[in-house]
Amino acid sequence: MPTKGRLHKGRLLRVAALAALFSGSAAQAADPLSIDVHRDANCGCCKKWVAHLEANGFKVIDHVESNMTAVKQRLGVVPRLAACHTAVIDGKFVEGHVPAAQIVALSKRSDLLGIAVPGMPAGSPGMEVGGKQQAYQVIGLSKTGVDQVVAEYPATNL
Repeated sequence: MPTKGRLHKGRLLRVAALAALFSGSAAQAADPLSIDVHRDANCGCCKKWVAHLEANGFKVIDHVESNMTAVKQRLGVVPRLAACHTAVIDGKFVEGHVPAAQIVALSKRSDLLGIAVPGMPAGSPGMEVGGKQQAYQVIGLSKTGVDQVVAEYPATNL
């Protein structure tokens, strides 16, 4: 039968191990998500979208490109989903003015190659224009090449 001292020491070790586990997880959760953004040097809305990502805790690695069409083709962005800038996170593409929350949600979707907000809808992140917001959708591209709506943002006129 264990002595009281050994029991106490065993509990302390278990508590210390659990504390280390939880503090390690908390530290990892606090690390910013890194995202590579590919954009044209002359696009102001791309810079605004980068600011949106940074304000939402992303670490942005900014790549100024001379040929965005080639970048999109290399990353698997199909023309029907195209917008002005393209990003990559965890090997998946993020095309256009996608809200930060949808990029975080993408990390939980193993069935998608990427997500996109096609075009440049007013009111999407980086496209804020006088308080107006067009209705827009965030489209996911599945590994089988099928589009699916992963989020919808309604129109508003503030």
